[in-house]
Formats: sequence, structure tokens, C-alpha cells
Amino acid sequence: MYAHNKVVKLKPVLTMKMIRATQALLPEGWTNDVLVSIGTDGRVESVVRAEDQATAINGQDVHCASTLLPAPVNVHSHAFQRALAGLTEQRGQDANDSFWTWRKLMYSFLDKLTPDQIEAITAFVQMEMLEAGYATNVEFHYIHHQPGGAEYNNLAELSERIVAATQTSGIGLTLLPVHYQYGGCDQRNLTSGQQRFGNDVDRYVRLWTQARGMLEQLSNDARIGISAHSLRAVDHESFKSLRSLDQTAPFHMHLAEQKKEVTEVENAWGARPVEWLLDNVAVDEKWCLIHCTQMLSHETSMLAKSGAVAGLCPITESSLGDGIFDGISFLNSGGRIAIGSDSNIRISLSEELRTLEYSQRLRDHSRAAFATEQFSTGRRLLEAVIEGGAQAAGRQTGRIEAGQWADLMSLDNSHPDLVGVKGDTLLDTFIFAGDDRMISDVWSAGRHQVVNSQHINRESIVRRYLNVMKTLREDL
Repeated sequence: MYAHNKVVKLKPVLTMKMIRATQALLPEGWTNDVLVSIGTDGRVESVVRAEDQATAINGQDVHCASTLLPAPVNVHSHAFQRALAGLTEQRGQDANDSFWTWRKLMYSFLDKLTPDQIEAITAFVQMEMLEAGYATNVEFHYIHHQPGGAEYNNLAELSERIVAATQTSGIGLTLLPVHYQYGGCDQRNLTSGQQRFGNDVDRYVRLWTQARGMLEQLSNDARIGISAHSLRAVDHESFKSLRSLDQTAPFHMHLAEQKKEVTEVENAWGARPVEWLLDNVAVDEKWCLIHCTQMLSHETSMLAKSGAVAGLCPITESSLGDGIFDGISFLNSGGRIAIGSDSNIRISLSEELRTLEYSQRLRDHSRAAFATEQFSTGRRLLEAVIEGGAQAAGRQTGRIEAGQWADLMSLDNSHPDLVGVKGDTLLDTFIFAGDDRMISDVWSAGRHQVVNSQHINRESIVRRYLNVMKTLREDL
């Protein structure tokens, strides 16, 4: 058994903060010369326009920002997979390399990971998320046990390591302990690579309950959600048991990612994955369904009308050859989307949005696919994923207004591509001509974790990660 020498860290004590922005994207649109006050609870306390600023400042220290935006949620992450980045791009003896051959490599790799290593990798991933502009990590956490499947002395040991990493990084957290019981729709036993994931429903409930208690170590913005891995990994009755844990919690699940998955579900359950789920389960706005890259047009419309969020991971979906999500039809049908980094091989908010837009253009031979007469491509994409991410994370965020968590990001208008650029054109430039180096500062629930484009604990987080990777790469 691995022993975790627990260090109880105190919750951060916030002081009153003020940010003065040259321009800010408020709920009513772009506004010049804005003062945002952040209370000691990490929420936005007030948003004051130019004419009222002299009274509001009242001698307090003020951080000056060029362009202030709501910081989005990273809605889907498997933190440990960050350590695989760059290691799966060689073709083996199988000429038909695919998602399924990649999965075998991933299973082999994760059997080497210790709790200490998982914690260090997670802190590094969360640091990169913050530097990329994300204020919240929704961690789809499915490694629960030792290699071989034996429990740790602390059943929720690895959930606690996610919490410990979050204390180090300061990111907002929605933790999703994942229920994973079977190796396929025929309820076959888990393979050797899957045994670290496995629980029956009763043990999952115990694990989830312990993980929920661990969140008390974090600030008040941390949340817990519920997750079933996929229709292949659970049975029909599991949804009822899992949902009853907490009717108010977010519920996430992979759905309709690969053609082989669709065929397996259809053969076993008598319907395609999206069809079966919407016909048999009360899917609503608490749900976030990940990928959904294999949908027919009627499924796209049905899912949009359910109120659920589609959690898209365009970089990973491109890497694994999942397919192209029909974002245009989905949004035009009233659907909501969010963005996640999934395998974490490349953590970049701007690139996720760019890849999503370009996938639509390539499929439809079009340009400015998501743009409308009212909003540019960048504006519509960013606002869509900000709103959808807040919903999927169960987090009061996504708007710079009083009462919301102060999840904020600032772009540096002195960047050569941003000089003299304003409004929607600035967002388009950030997404399509720039990258995350344009991000200067990020706050998560008022915690100022990225300053001058770097995480405040970057040096120590990177040092620990490099030590882990040296060991892992020697073992590969």
C-alpha cells in the first residue's frame, strides 16, 4: 500500500481585490474603463463604470488589465494522460492504428503510476490550464485503485491526490469520481488495464461519499459531480442508483465517441447510444455528454433539445480520429457546448476553439462557420463555451457581475497582434491569429494564480513534474 503523508494546507485567505480594465466583456457587451471589485469570499462584489470609479477605488491597490474576460471552464480532463503527450505517435505492427490501439498503450502506461506521481502530474496539468486561461478543472477521474485492482487503505486515495494537486495549483475544481464496472456492453470482466478503474455500485457510492468529504479541504467554490464512464462500462440500472446520490450535482458521461462503440451499443441495447439514453433516462440540464462525435441529424436535434451540454474536446477528438461534432446544427437547434482538454496532450484554449471552428469549415467547405450577423466567430464560440462550461461544472461563473465567482482572464493588449484591436476583433485575433501567450493574468474564484503569463507556483510544480517524468520515461 502507498502511504500518503498528508500535509493539511490551510484554505487561502483572500483579501479585497480590485481590477481596472481598459475594456471588459460584461453581460451587456463590451464596456470601456471598468472597475471590478472581488470580495474576500472570492466572488465579484461589484462592477462599476467609469463615472463611479473615483469613489469606488478610495485609495485601494488596483490591478490594471488591458482586456478582461470571463475565464472558461475546462469541462473534461483525464489529468494523468498529460504524461503520455508525444509518446503515442508511432505506428506499431498493426497497420490499422486507431483509438482502440491507442487505448491499449494508455492502459499499459497507467499501470506504472503511483499516487505521488498522479498528484504531481495533476498539479502540472492544472497549472497549464490556468496559464491557458481556464479557471476551473472538471476532472473526470477514473483511476481509483492500485495496479491489479486492489483497494488502497484509503478507498478514495487517488481522489484525495486530485484535491491535493488542486491545493497546489489554486484552480477551481469540479471533481467527478467515475463509475466504471464492465469491460463492454456484454458486462464482461475488466481487462488488466482497466482494473484500477473498477467498482460495483455499492463500492462506488462509498468512494464517492469519501471524495465529497475531501473537498472540505478546498475553498468553497469546489464541487463534486457524478459520472458514469460510458454505456459500455455500466448497466441499465446504474443510472438510477448514481443519480440518486445527489439530484443537484452535475452528471457527466462519454457518449457516441467512436463508430465501434455505436455498433456495440446498438447490437447490445437495441438502439444507438444517443437514442437509447434519451429514450430511457431523464437527461436534463444537469447532464454533460462528452464527445458525441458519432450522431445522426435527428440525434443532434434531440440532444440539443434535452438541455444537456455537449462537452467537446476538439484537439483530442482530432488526435484519436473520433470524428467531427456537428456544432453548427447543434447550436442552431438550441444546444449548449463546452470545451475540455481530455487527454491533455496539448492544453490550449485558443487552439481548442480554433480546431472546433476549422473542423466545421473543412466539413462544409465554408468560412466563419459559427459567426452570426450579430457576433463574430470568436465572440460566439467563446461565449458559448463559457456559458455551457458553467452549466456543466455546476459553478456560478461565466459572467462578470456581482455574485458570480471571480473567474477572470486578462489579455495583454501590448502583444503585437493585439495593439489597437478592440471588441470582437480582439477575440478573433486571440483565437485565430494568436495563442495562449496573449493571456497575461488569470483569477480563479478571486485567487490570482497567473501573473504576467506565468503561474505563481510554476517553478516548484515544474520541478516536481520533471522528477516524475524522468522516472516514468526510464520505465517505458
